Amino acid sequence: MLQHGFVRVAAALPRLRVADCSYNVERILELMDQAERRAVDVLVFPELALTGYTCGDLFHQPALQGAALDALAYLLERSRAWYSRLVIVGLPWLVGDQLYNVAAVCQRGELLGVVPKSYLPTYKEFYESRWFTSGRNLVTDQIIWPGQRRVPFGTDLLFADERRAGVVVGVEICEDLWTPIPPSCLQAIAGAKILVNLSASNEVIGKASYRRQLVASQSGRCIAGYVYASCGVSESTTDVVFGGHGLIAENGNPLAESPRFQRDDALVVSEIDVERLQNDRQKTNTFNDSLAWMQGQTFRRIPMLLKSSTGRLERSVDAHPFVPRGEEQLAERCQDIFHAQVAGLAKRLEHLGKPAVAIGVSGGLDSTLALLVTCKTLDLLAVPRAKILALTMPGFGTTGRTLGNAQALMQHVGVSAREIDIRSLCLEEMRALGHRPFGINPQNQTVESLSAKLMELPIEQRVDITFENIQARMRTSLLLNTGFVIGTGDLSELALGWCTYNADHISMYNPNISIPKTLVKFLVRWAALNEFEATAQKTLLDIVATEISPELLPTAKDGTIAQSTESVIGPYELHDFFLFHFLRYGAPPEKILFLAQQATFEKVYPAAEIRRWLKVFVRRFFVNQFKRSCLPDGPKVGTISLSPRGDWRMPSDAQASVWLSWANGT
Repeated sequence: MLQHGFVRVAAALPRLRVADCSYNVERILELMDQAERRAVDVLVFPELALTGYTCGDLFHQPALQGAALDALAYLLERSRAWYSRLVIVGLPWLVGDQLYNVAAVCQRGELLGVVPKSYLPTYKEFYESRWFTSGRNLVTDQIIWPGQRRVPFGTDLLFADERRAGVVVGVEICEDLWTPIPPSCLQAIAGAKILVNLSASNEVIGKASYRRQLVASQSGRCIAGYVYASCGVSESTTDVVFGGHGLIAENGNPLAESPRFQRDDALVVSEIDVERLQNDRQKTNTFNDSLAWMQGQTFRRIPMLLKSSTGRLERSVDAHPFVPRGEEQLAERCQDIFHAQVAGLAKRLEHLGKPAVAIGVSGGLDSTLALLVTCKTLDLLAVPRAKILALTMPGFGTTGRTLGNAQALMQHVGVSAREIDIRSLCLEEMRALGHRPFGINPQNQTVESLSAKLMELPIEQRVDITFENIQARMRTSLLLNTGFVIGTGDLSELALGWCTYNADHISMYNPNISIPKTLVKFLVRWAALNEFEATAQKTLLDIVATEISPELLPTAKDGTIAQSTESVIGPYELHDFFLFHFLRYGAPPEKILFLAQQATFEKVYPAAEIRRWLKVFVRRFFVNQFKRSCLPDGPKVGTISLSPRGDWRMPSDAQASVWLSWANGT
């Protein structure tokens, strides 16, 4: 997994006995053993896990201090032969005359470094300053560990696997996170992409929710992974109750969480994608601007070495990253996007004096969504829907189902509808150009005779780009001469270049321009059920169920679709998956293939087929950049856009060889 940038991390929540270091270290070793079997790379235990957090004035007892160090020595010795991962465990440590609350960072039986807690809460139920000294007040930057070199000591330590760019770990302890400027902020600016927190956060009403929010927010603010391990119910005593809370988040997104109030040991496991984090930091220039806050502070990098592992990820990989999983979240997302589309189009039409608009309606998903958005926009502007000229323009590949749905939809929503059969116009253009569609001489053909001959053609002979382009451009030509043209093409089509230049590629404003195909379907369904009356719902839901096709090639003999988009360019759910990871995180094809397998696509598509369609995606994406270099305006509604004025600037003549070599596995 490390070759794809994934570091497996875990928050370990052991049962313990307060002040019983021998018992506690055995529980810690048991969880270390479980973590080893699950190939965990970075394992984090709670604050003061070797002694327990609630020891009170016992912390000043030399017996407890010595027992904690003995337990650490025992842990290192026991794990030397079998535990090769990075483990971080809490204990009290006397340095000179000062006692510190520290995190000991260990690997392969060696103590790599010791990080003291910076901020000591001494308010309400907390009394830490009674026992400990802040890590901001150090008497030395190293300590002696028996039988070993001097060990780095301080809040300025980062732990880095220098073989792998970005695998850098920063450590803070409990209250450090709750301060206005947590130490992890500076650690992140200095290069740490995995932040860990050893905690002893007690439970009061509402605190778990805030803690969850705090961890996710800090991971987002720092563009980092964050692992949080807080002690469990066995710490509960006198006036405080602890629930045990393990949390893992990445760049604002929760990845894993433990149930609270468990009475047994618990291990919360997931992976942090450091390559993804590195890509986001590169793109977010303001992150590097934060270096000014360092004010001369430097960090010592302590070498470590993580062990590569294989197998499935513990974290889930969403097969449909543009589509939220839960029904409630999906409905909220659809509502936000639909209203953003309406708001963007309304601003443009208002600026132009609310002109008459024109839109082509095919009976397919994209034109349906654009029409629904246009209707709601005119409602918002208090303009009659009759000011929308909706043209349905059947051609040689139009089926009765899509034409019927287009006619019904236009009637349901109350626009000015008009039907123009473009076949005769296209036939005249073919004659003028001397084009022989599929080898048929058009000079002596009528529309009916040509259509009949085309329907007799074997499927494998239905290849004629000029025949398709003439129809597509004829429709756009008619639209451009009737009013302010609303575009309909979506993000997925633009990524693949599945549009005809200066045809469906061109409009005066396109509300669908940053919406992927997989989401268009859900948006139409949501709009049908939430924004339009029951009379339109049946038609809209049938449009959702219709096979995706440009309908530019002749229909089958029975009048049904003979040109399936997905059979030519591949499944849109795969292409949207490829697009998301390629554009959002800069993932190379080899990693995208790995993620597709983790997303269980192999249960639907053989591995060879996924690889095949990924090659298609890469080739088409590079070859068709020239179409994206001159796109119309349209609202950015998600994290990904291909607008040449916004998120994506790419030379039209760039070569794809580097990406195709990855896809080929060479």
